[in-house]
Amino acid sequence: MSEPALSFSAEIHDRISQRNFNRLARFIQGYSGIKMPPTKKTMLEGRLRRRLRATGAASFDSYCDFLFEDGGLEAETIHLIDAVTTNKTDFFREPKHFSYLADVVLPSLAKQGVRNLRAWSSACSTGAEPYTLAMVLDHFAERSSGFRYFVLATDLSTDVLASAQAGVFRREMVAPVPAELYRRYVTTPRDRLRQDVRIHPSLRAKVGFARLNLMDESYPVGEPFDLIFCRNVMIYFDKPTQAAVLQRLCGRLKSGGYLFIGHSETIAGVDLPVVQVANTIFQKT
Repeated sequence: MSEPALSFSAEIHDRISQRNFNRLARFIQGYSGIKMPPTKKTMLEGRLRRRLRATGAASFDSYCDFLFEDGGLEAETIHLIDAVTTNKTDFFREPKHFSYLADVVLPSLAKQGVRNLRAWSSACSTGAEPYTLAMVLDHFAERSSGFRYFVLATDLSTDVLASAQAGVFRREMVAPVPAELYRRYVTTPRDRLRQDVRIHPSLRAKVGFARLNLMDESYPVGEPFDLIFCRNVMIYFDKPTQAAVLQRLCGRLKSGGYLFIGHSETIAGVDLPVVQVANTIFQKT
């Protein structure tokens, strides 16, 4: 595999040509499902400047030649996708989902005899969603004899998975965690000047992390799930991709299980074996 020529200054004011933007946009959408319209050209340039420095590419043109003509794509794909993915996340984001989970879904599943609950955070980003899920599930398990659970957290980006697995967050990010759950599941450093906190090891042990691309034809995630969260990622997909992802997710959901999508997302026009039970919450029939 040939390497691009080393340079450390040419990329500062360089711009992506329309031809190379089109090549990158087609690859990114084909690989990750993320739409890359012309309005995102400046954003893409900003995100990829670090990759130019890391690879030593003299310009966007030489970086794209390295990817598409010199055999660099295989080694660079993960880094490219890490650079362009958006990873906004918060603890207890869209809190009504977690209220409904605690007040309605979990009591209903327990009443049906579910004792080993499996939950999947399918676009987990830096980990706020799966740890929030684990907090709610653990709190319920404490009050429900014999109830156990496991949370699988997956994402396309290796960078965010490494961050999520560490379980370290800035204080302001965990601020939405209710006080009772904060005391139990969030460990604060002795040094009060430090701005980071850590998720308690007992809770981290209940969450497993793995890389998974929602664009894959099948999802090797083990037994079907009682809960699947796929929130605020489908907004980056076109309609056919949304439909395909939703159908595959429902294929990994148990009968009677629940699918949670983002408040700005919809399943309208997609033939799925689910009924809506609350705003952006669906149950498999």
